[in-house]
Order: sequence, then structure tokens, then C-alpha cells
Amino acid sequence: MPDHIPLLRADCANCSGLCCVALSFARSADFAHDKPAGKPCANLREDHRCGIHTELRPKGYAGCTVYDCFGAGQRVSQVTFGGRDWRTGGKAHARLMFEVFPVVRRLHELLWYLTEALALDAARRLRPELRRALEHTERLAAQEPEELAALDPAEHWHEVAELLLQASELARQGQKKGRDRRGADLAGARLDQADLRGISLRGACLIGADLTEADLRHADLIGADLRGADLTDADLTGALFLTQPQVNAARGGPGTRLPGSLVRPVHWAAAR
Repeated sequence: MPDHIPLLRADCANCSGLCCVALSFARSADFAHDKPAGKPCANLREDHRCGIHTELRPKGYAGCTVYDCFGAGQRVSQVTFGGRDWRTGGKAHARLMFEVFPVVRRLHELLWYLTEALALDAARRLRPELRRALEHTERLAAQEPEELAALDPAEHWHEVAELLLQASELARQGQKKGRDRRGADLAGARLDQADLRGISLRGACLIGADLTEADLRHADLIGADLRGADLTDADLTGALFLTQPQVNAARGGPGTRLPGSLVRPVHWAAAR
């Protein structure tokens, strides 16, 4: 596992509950009630901990178990704002924290992808460019709060996207066993036992897709929507740019094989 990866995992113990306040959510199958951005969730305690953390799914908050900030929460809380939380800093301070958090989260997600790309042996000729992109992204994430609030991360993402695509193509050379399905609408598709080795599923909609026993080794899954997809006994060994939120949003079991940088969601044990 790359050394940088632990820094890109959520550490809720060192965060002031930013995702529970800064973000909005609407009453749905994922959330039991509406919450506007900037208002604390009704389940957030004074110590910034969730009052129903062990019961989120049965209480109707499955969406909370899917979300991951890639370590942005603890960075914004402890580094960007030096440990001064949104409760004690005043309204302007809180508003600035809430503006900065999603920007840093987006940059940290990009750091995850760049870190993974740097570890790809097949893309080693791109390492100087990837390293420069990672260092530039890190410098952006380390800016002062006012600078971060004014930053549009989409522009930087656009600059790096082509580099990540090149890394993907190099890593998938000789692996591809089917035609690319980049951006395809595969919601609810029957892909059980499908040989999807090395194909591009970048940005594909796989909501509710049946991927049981599918071979997804070295498939590019950046931006793929895996909500409710069944990954039972699927092989995602070496899958490219797969993230923890994507895995959390899917269904799986003890036979699902994941890349070493990801952890098996707790709720999978009771999924079937």
C-alpha cells in the first residue's frame, strides 16, 4: 500500500463532524430526513460524534455509511483551521469551514487517484508527470482557507484527467478482454460471470447491476456508479481507480476480492 494512502482515509476522531454539517441531504432511501447545508444533522452530538453510528442503516441513514471524505475532514479541522471548530469560531468562521471542506475533499479524491497511478508499474514512464501533478494538488490543498474557498477544483481536475487516462491505458494494455463501456448506461444490467478484464467502465452507470462472479481485474472504474451493484464473489483485484465510497455503495460478501488499498465494508457481512 502506498505510504500516502493512510492520510487519505477518513479519521472521524480528528474531525469536527464536517460532513454531518456542511453537506446537505434529502429524505430518501438513503436518508431519513431532509437536512440543508450548514445545519447540523439531528443525530450529531456536542462532541462531534454520531449518536446513532452503530445503527445508521436500520435507522434509515445508509447514505452516511457510503460517504467517505478521503481524509479531508481531519485536514480541514486540524490543519487548515488549526483545530478551531465550527461550533466555537463564530458564524463567519463556520461558514468558511463549510465552504472549504468540499473543495479539500475533491482535491483529496484526486490525490487518491494520483497516488494509485504512481504505483502502477505499467505507467512508470508517466511518473515524473504524475509526481508533479500530485505535488501541485497537495500545494492547492495546503492553501489558506480564503484561497481554498475561492478555488474551483474542477479546473484542476480537467488538467489532470488526461494524465490519469494515459496511466489507465498503459496499465490495461494486454489485459482487455472486451470492448470499452466508458460512460455506458448499465443500470440493472445482467453481468454475472462476465469477463470484464481490463475494460474501461469510466463514468459508467452500474446502479443495481448484477456483477456476481464477474471478472473485473484491471478494469478502469473511475467515476463508475456502483450504488446497489451486486459484487458478490466478483474479482476486482487490480481494478483501477476504485475508491472506498464506490465499494461502500455496492453490495458484496466474503468472496468479493478487492484491491489491497480498500477495506471490506462492515455492512457487507449482513447483506445477503
